[in-house]
Amino acid sequence: MPFSVKGYCADRPLMVTKETARRAFAKAVEWHVVERFTDVTISDGKKSYSIDEFSLAMALQEIANTVEATAERGLKAKK
Repeated sequence: MPFSVKGYCADRPLMVTKETARRAFAKAVEWHVVERFTDVTISDGKKSYSIDEFSLAMALQEIANTVEATAERGLKAKK
């Protein structure tokens, strides 16, 4: 699923598309921290996130994936 990263440099909007959430997050952080872009957001096509919101969403998804994988291993062990 592609992710769009948007930001403003000297009041000019810029946008780039990245194929993974990880790459989109890296580009957003680069633009915000290194390049000093303002209003940097990441969109998954359904919702637009600030860098903070996106990092939280990624962490929560990683936790959910870990819990699910652990539960599946537990079920396989019981069989």
